[in-house]
Amino acid sequence: MDVSVFFTWDNFFILLKGAGMSLGIASISVCCGILLGIVVALCKLSGNKVLRVIGNIYVELIRGTPMLLQILFFFLGVPSLYYMITGSSIRMNIYLCGIVSLSINSGAYMAELIRSSIQAVDKGQSEAGYTLGLSHQQILRFIVLPQAMRRIIPPFVSEFITLIKDSSLLGSIGVIELLQAARNIGNVYYNFLIPLLMATVLYLCMTVSISRLSNHLEKRLLIHD
Repeated sequence: MDVSVFFTWDNFFILLKGAGMSLGIASISVCCGILLGIVVALCKLSGNKVLRVIGNIYVELIRGTPMLLQILFFFLGVPSLYYMITGSSIRMNIYLCGIVSLSINSGAYMAELIRSSIQAVDKGQSEAGYTLGLSHQQILRFIVLPQAMRRIIPPFVSEFITLIKDSSLLGSIGVIELLQAARNIGNVYYNFLIPLLMATVLYLCMTVSISRLSNHLEKRLLIHD
């Protein structure tokens, strides 16, 4: 088969659109994951036993189950549960389902990263805050969290790259992300090798570019320390 038939503007557009979908979903999910991770990390560090238990259960449950299972739970399990409770049917939006699934998964991993970063902040910083008359919430907001967030830039970027790759699982519920776009092109020509290689190049372009940008940002932060 003439491989030149794959290299058309239409096919490039389909792949670029899929790459944009993967990048967009991963970007939204990692931002939501950070916010959720902060809340869960604070719960795990809380003096309230109930909050600590809830935080631990959430982290262990999400980290201990496959992401594909979580995606299918929200796409298939939630509508079934809704029907059992209300007797009415509900149709899940595949894009919203994908974002929620990836956000919740990311939140569990970000929670552990943020928790360890908070605990790594010198306790003398907090003691100085108390000396200045700051409350516990103010110390967390203005002293501890800003320093902790700077420490998690490398693992944060690693999590972002992981989400870009894991967004390929969303093809199982009908989201046309990059890998699914490559599969669709392969279905047209009954040949999957070239489309998959093209998708590989695009994945590498995204992940390597983000990794290089992270390294540059990390060096800039070290210079200003």
